[in-house]
Amino acid sequence: MPRPEEHLPPLRPLGADEAEQLAERMAVFATASRLRLLYALGDGECSVDELAALTGLAASAASQQLRVLRHLRFVVARRDGRRMRYRLHDDHIADLLGAIRHQQEHASHGWTDQPRAHDGAASRDA
Repeated sequence: MPRPEEHLPPLRPLGADEAEQLAERMAVFATASRLRLLYALGDGECSVDELAALTGLAASAASQQLRVLRHLRFVVARRDGRRMRYRLHDDHIADLLGAIRHQQEHASHGWTDQPRAHDGAASRDA
């Protein structure tokens, strides 16, 4: 896994190609069944049958969505005998899921955060 110093700044300007790639990846979050699967994997590795039971999805539907999530590298799988066991690809996925849920809580309650330090500098310059 990359170390933080190996990442580029997250809020750097976004080019057209990268915007398209990010939009494709973020479309994963526009499907409720995929979100349910991702959140179910937050507690650790599961089989398709376990995920189906946790999410209320049919095993075939869970399997189909897991193929999409695996292709886009949101989950990884390993063989355990005759079964595949799935887990989140990395800690960034767990961080995204947490941020999505927290943002939803803020939006639904009308909460706002305090301005960030760099926001204050911009308002002083105005």
